[in-house]
Amino acid sequence: MENRAQWGTRAGFILAAVGSAIGLGNIWRFPAVAYENGGGAFFIPYLFALLTAGIPLLIMEFTIGHKYRGSAPLSFFRMSRKTEWIGWWGVLVAFVISTYYAVIIGWAISYSVFSFNLSWGDDTEGFLFSDYLQLSVNPGETGSLVPGVLIPLLIVWVITLGVLFKGVKKGIETANKIFIPTLVVLFMIIVIRALTLPGAAQGLQAFFEPNFSAIMDSSVWVAAYGQIFFSLSIAFAIMITYSSYLPKKSDITNNAFIAGFSNSGFELLAGIGVFAALGFMASQSGVPVNEVVSGGVGLAFVVFPQIINEFPALNGLFGFLFFLSLVLAGLSSLISISETYVAGISEKFGISRTKAVAFGGGTAAVISLLFATQGGLFFLDAADYFINQFGVAFVGLVEVVVIAWFLRKLNDFQSHANEISDIRLGTWWKVSLGLITPLVLGYMMFDLFKTNLAKEFDTDTGNYEGYADGFILFGGWFVAAFALIVGVLMMFKRWNAKAFEEEKKEVS
Repeated sequence: MENRAQWGTRAGFILAAVGSAIGLGNIWRFPAVAYENGGGAFFIPYLFALLTAGIPLLIMEFTIGHKYRGSAPLSFFRMSRKTEWIGWWGVLVAFVISTYYAVIIGWAISYSVFSFNLSWGDDTEGFLFSDYLQLSVNPGETGSLVPGVLIPLLIVWVITLGVLFKGVKKGIETANKIFIPTLVVLFMIIVIRALTLPGAAQGLQAFFEPNFSAIMDSSVWVAAYGQIFFSLSIAFAIMITYSSYLPKKSDITNNAFIAGFSNSGFELLAGIGVFAALGFMASQSGVPVNEVVSGGVGLAFVVFPQIINEFPALNGLFGFLFFLSLVLAGLSSLISISETYVAGISEKFGISRTKAVAFGGGTAAVISLLFATQGGLFFLDAADYFINQFGVAFVGLVEVVVIAWFLRKLNDFQSHANEISDIRLGTWWKVSLGLITPLVLGYMMFDLFKTNLAKEFDTDTGNYEGYADGFILFGGWFVAAFALIVGVLMMFKRWNAKAFEEEKKEVS
């Protein structure tokens, strides 16, 4: 008899998986990455990367969770006791990300309120850094807590932990059934409005105009794989955890294709909306689109408020809708990120879900206060760069190499997925995971280490963003190393007896 929590419906699982994949990066990262790497031509390597890395990895992680019926650490433990640390490494990466991701959602909550009377004024950059974040200390210094950031941050954690306390079916599934359809409707309204603005066609031309010569550059292909990899929530325990709650009879392969293409569809929608708005801004300013293109925090909290200022009517409403979209996209992702360590803690120590949420989520919430200080942005910037580049990508590389090359589990996983899926896996899937993905990720990691280590010893280029050596060491490299070191140490704690009792019953 199945004792493990389960999704109530297949749609509930798909919405949760899509909700995890669709996050802040879909809105503020993808459009800029596509534009900078060939425009319309970028979709060729992007689609190739989706089919040879994104969806194959999704299928693999869905299969791991479904087959071994546990959180990422427990699933890896059941796969091979020597690989448990990989699961914990992914969980610890997710833990670190959750601590600062919550703060960015808090910013979006604040800005949704600011939208009604355009509180950011004309100098949106000055407002963000000086007035709102009160960035008045040097990198590595905390200063005092900023009330305007602290209050929405607390709201974010109340919502997130409240959903997690309710469990998988009543909490996570229900929340995503509300968040994701609402997000899609809101963003459709934003896109339709953006398309009607003067200059929208100019922005779309800049976004879609293909530069086919760019796809001959290997860096463009690496960018495509990087975008797919970071946008699908793979390799940091989420999809393994979520798929462990699937019923025994579940179409794994089809679910992966739906989740993968849904995420990419939303990225395309975001690109259309963002560049239509950027085209409007360029036409209002009398400059080319390339002079207003931006990504990341700058796009969301500096450029978009400038665009909203120029809206011909209903500025406040559309500003509110945009930032509410960021809140919904962020919350659905944060819930999934936090579920990884809630499940891992609960199973490893044999404690109730309530206690795991209180301990794991409570600890993450306390640590996140660091990013709500006057120097919080510096800590956030360093942690985000190093944990993403040397955490998520590195975990993904190790995970696929261990499974495909050392444990040689691809045939076993292929058989498991094919038994219950309509779309049968063949040579394409094994070649993608056994050859293409390891080579691309390996090249990405080699280039990242080479670039960043070279900066450490090159006085001319300096560290990432020009930060001091000490700050980069402790705020960047140490954060990335922390996830790996603690992940390895967690192996030495014995699993509670219940995990062993259920092993034979759960593993098929």
